[in-house]
Amino acid sequence: MRILAAMSGGVDSAVAAARAVEAGHDVVGVHLALSRAGGTLRTGSRGCCTIEDALDARRAADVLGIPFYVWDFSERFRDDVIADFVSEYQAGRTPNPCMRCNEKIKFAALLERALELGFDAVCTGHYATLITTESGLELHRASDNAKDQSYVLGVLTAEQLAHTYFPLGSTPSKALVRAEAAERGLSVAQKPDSHDICFIPDGDTRGWLAEKVGTATGEIVDRSGAVVGSHEGAHAFTVGQRRGLKLGVPAADGKPRFVLEVRPVSNTVVVGPKEALAIGEIAGERFSWAGSEPSTSSFACDVQIRAHAEPVAATAHVTPEGVRVVPEVPLDGVAPGQTAVLYVGTRVLGQFTIDRTVSAVPVEA
Repeated sequence: MRILAAMSGGVDSAVAAARAVEAGHDVVGVHLALSRAGGTLRTGSRGCCTIEDALDARRAADVLGIPFYVWDFSERFRDDVIADFVSEYQAGRTPNPCMRCNEKIKFAALLERALELGFDAVCTGHYATLITTESGLELHRASDNAKDQSYVLGVLTAEQLAHTYFPLGSTPSKALVRAEAAERGLSVAQKPDSHDICFIPDGDTRGWLAEKVGTATGEIVDRSGAVVGSHEGAHAFTVGQRRGLKLGVPAADGKPRFVLEVRPVSNTVVVGPKEALAIGEIAGERFSWAGSEPSTSSFACDVQIRAHAEPVAATAHVTPEGVRVVPEVPLDGVAPGQTAVLYVGTRVLGQFTIDRTVSAVPVEA
């Protein structure tokens, strides 16, 4: 196949490209420039898509002997990922920018251009597995459960999966990938994995958002509506947050309180006891299937609400208007804006953005 290898500058994408070359494919490497800030630098494991990353990707391509290009996707990234991140927080939701980047950039904008240029597939260093069955192509978890990235790929459609290539999915461990990189003479063999949000490399999400949307004083209330504190912007809070609340009125039982809800219209933050974070039902209207659709409108599955969260047994109910999921045990600290990915065994069925949650603990409790 003609393969376009997305090379982030990390060890995973470099080894994935190397395996594509070794498999006999015609491979071209490409690094996505997602920021026009020429001075963007990497700090240890913080951030990605920086100047250093582009140079590391080029060096890896040179070692592999493949053509290499840098494509400027900064405008698309700004509009589809960064702007979405800001607007979601302004709406009181907790977005997942990595999910949006996979959906809008790597497997939409990049894949569209790749197909236009005559490539058969885009290769990435994601840890996930594609399996061909009688009913079609299926997306499954990786062999290494600790590195499995099928959750952030849950947004891919059947057509997108048909043009993707994940060479690392069957690798038993990340240590083996690093060892392979060293054997191949790739300088990124021991490079730290990137963490946090790539466009907020210092990790100060609250400060970054304050610069983008400003501050606005509002009330922090408990579940009864009593005012227990104040804040300088509801966008700075996420469901499940405990630190940084600075409440002026202690809880009657003396226990810590957590953010239960963010109400952007009234600029209000609702707090309460930890047990009130338990969620008995989630629902969303924006959903997609990763392969063939379920044959029934209600079915048993596992639901996962974070990249490395434990899957929880549940029942899903699908209608033309959206998906509703009832877990067998309450989910902990779910926020609107998060992505719920549905599995059957190791297979990814699809995903939806959580719009509504129902607490498992009545208000009067």
